[in-house]
Amino acid sequence: MMSSERVSEGYKQTKVGVIPKDWSKYELKDLIEITSKKFNPKNSNEEKKCIELEHLSQQTGKLLGFTNSKKQESTKNVFEKDNVLFGKLRPYLKKYWKADFDGVCSSEIWVLNGKKLDNDFLFQFIQTNKFNQIANVSSGSKMPRADWKYMAEVPFVVPPLKEQQKIAEILTTWDNAISCHVELIKAKEQLKKGLMQKLLSGEVRFSGFDEEWEEIRLGDIARRITSKNTDNSIDMVFSNSAINGIVIQNEFFDKDIANRDNLTGYYIVKSDDFVYNPRISKHAPSGPINRNKYEFLGIVSPIYTVFHINNNEIIDYFEYFFSSTFWFRYMKAIANYGARHDRMNIINSNFMKMPIPYPSKQEQKKIAQALSTADKDIELLKNELKSLKEQKKGLMQKLLTGEVRVKV
Repeated sequence: MMSSERVSEGYKQTKVGVIPKDWSKYELKDLIEITSKKFNPKNSNEEKKCIELEHLSQQTGKLLGFTNSKKQESTKNVFEKDNVLFGKLRPYLKKYWKADFDGVCSSEIWVLNGKKLDNDFLFQFIQTNKFNQIANVSSGSKMPRADWKYMAEVPFVVPPLKEQQKIAEILTTWDNAISCHVELIKAKEQLKKGLMQKLLSGEVRFSGFDEEWEEIRLGDIARRITSKNTDNSIDMVFSNSAINGIVIQNEFFDKDIANRDNLTGYYIVKSDDFVYNPRISKHAPSGPINRNKYEFLGIVSPIYTVFHINNNEIIDYFEYFFSSTFWFRYMKAIANYGARHDRMNIINSNFMKMPIPYPSKQEQKKIAQALSTADKDIELLKNELKSLKEQKKGLMQKLLTGEVRVKV
């Protein structure tokens, strides 16, 4: 929908603005229906693929998996191939999927079918800003749910069926390109993971490096940081909720929170310091140690341990080493287990005495360079993926408002 003082050829002025002449305005209830067919697993011997909310990926339209209806107790919604599923519980999560098989799903998922919309177009339609804005005018505070009674009466402007199909075809092409990038990133990350395992264990060596690796103690190359915050005059605070002490930007609190709360006694974290949580799950998939690559000071809860590598030349190598599954085995070897046997506790004195393999500095640099190259390849793909998503978003805005028309 466009707004303009002068109506261009092929468009018309309406109460909702300037729209293409052959587009029509409908309330949402006239465009979409929510199917109401139910399935009670208690009363049936049938085994059906069952989709729960956790099986719907956020904002990607991808299915992460499914379970068996035989394992369920509650009544489910029935969906058929080509129906569009939309998570009505916490709609801001943007969980949706276009079914490619028949099955059943959680009652917290709407099963949508187009009345005046082609279902391929409907899949794109529910991704629009307007649809998501009205879906988030929800009922309930603790467990917000999209309110169909409200949404049903909201007007939308839509193209005729053939144009819907053409628009959906174009946007599906972008979806396919995005999916290819996602899969390529996953493959690259797996290759890097395998490369790390081989290089950091010495299973694979670079040409020219054949000397035996030393074994040293972590305390030989690193020192614990025990400096504590005394006045809250700090730049950033690393979130206590960061999983396994991961230091990443969207898990920072700003200094306003530090000034509001009493955070004296927290450890000070400088640039290139490492942070880890000594109380972790023994099933953690990777090492819980992470490097602060930012230039500012930060603070972190005393439940974490902070340490610094004494030689700047080897920091890059040990950043990879500490994030490897190979390293995590060393952590498990020195861990203490409490009453909860699924939790490990690393005593700091043991941590600094931990024996670790130590290649020459030249080989460390070579390993770090190889893994850095892999990281750069992955980062390039991620930037391309981000660009594709932005391009699709812009294209959706133009195509689904009639600002740009397609030939049919």
